Amino acid sequence: MSSATKILLLFFIVGPILSSAKTPHVIHFRSPNLYPESLTYDPSAQHFIIGSLHHRTVSSVSDAGVTETIISDPSLPPSTSILGLAVDKLNNRLLAVIHSFDSLHPFNGLAAYDLRSRQRLFLSLLPSTPSDEDGRSPIANAVAFDFKGNAYVTNSEGNFIWKVNPEGEASIFSTSPVFTQFPVDRDSPLSSFGLNGIAYVSKGYLLVVQTNTGKLFKVDADDGTARNVLLSEDLPEADGIAIRGDGVVLVVSNKKLWFLKSDDSWGEGVVYDKIDLDGERFPTSVVVGREDRAYVLYGCVVEGLSGKGGRELFDIEEVRSEKESEDEKIWVYVLIGLGLAIFFIWRFQMKQLIRNMDKKAN
Repeated sequence: MSSATKILLLFFIVGPILSSAKTPHVIHFRSPNLYPESLTYDPSAQHFIIGSLHHRTVSSVSDAGVTETIISDPSLPPSTSILGLAVDKLNNRLLAVIHSFDSLHPFNGLAAYDLRSRQRLFLSLLPSTPSDEDGRSPIANAVAFDFKGNAYVTNSEGNFIWKVNPEGEASIFSTSPVFTQFPVDRDSPLSSFGLNGIAYVSKGYLLVVQTNTGKLFKVDADDGTARNVLLSEDLPEADGIAIRGDGVVLVVSNKKLWFLKSDDSWGEGVVYDKIDLDGERFPTSVVVGREDRAYVLYGCVVEGLSGKGGRELFDIEEVRSEKESEDEKIWVYVLIGLGLAIFFIWRFQMKQLIRNMDKKAN
């Protein structure tokens, strides 16, 4: 490959990096009174998927903010919300956590829908358990799945995890005493005192965040045993969790997005960056989209739960690690420096070649 070709190739490499270093991707979308609490991403259709506090619907959102109702299920119990969502690519299905905030008609369930036909495959009622936690009723919140097709659902008002097998049979999976090992602030304004965000790690375990304590737990996906992950700092008010392709764990609260990594399969972990978020719009969910980018959902759910309603504009915003961006810029400068070095070497060689040709001509 000639030096000129190398220079041209270098600019093709550096160009996209420089363009990606511009402002993060922001998606504004409209849907009256939707108030989505959860966000997931469908890599096959290349669009985001959101639920709703007020409607028994699931909607898609394109990169341009075009919204489409892809599932409408009026057969779900009245006054139910669609909270946690997950796209199970292997089984081509969408998992949706169903909950009713109506104390007179409590309901917790997991629904599975075929992504092609958009028909419901099953609706599993999640069993209750006698609670000694101030009489708080369970709230099914987030969902993750493993390669065998099992789904795992967290209880954000208690400290246990449900499991739903591929046939839709539900059971209480993990009631580890580790979940109640840390003191909970009962005077906290937080509505959640239990487990929230959950993600499956390919090595056969789950990572679960606890909102009130800010702890991260590692749960064995076979037997439900759990242990506390020793972090460099707690994650107060943690809500959603997602895992990038490079193993970096993203945890969102209504105020921050944390970037975590571990060198020992999550016996310990380090928060290596944290980004402030807009608390007024109350972010609740984080997902990994195209090119391993992190996106946060601003669904204004506190406004939706308060009964005010009326909002129709919501946002999905890309959030980037400032430290990773700095490292990216360093590589850009290295590549530019390398390109200049190749250019000057090529220029020197061309001058030498011209001189040699002149000598032969003379």
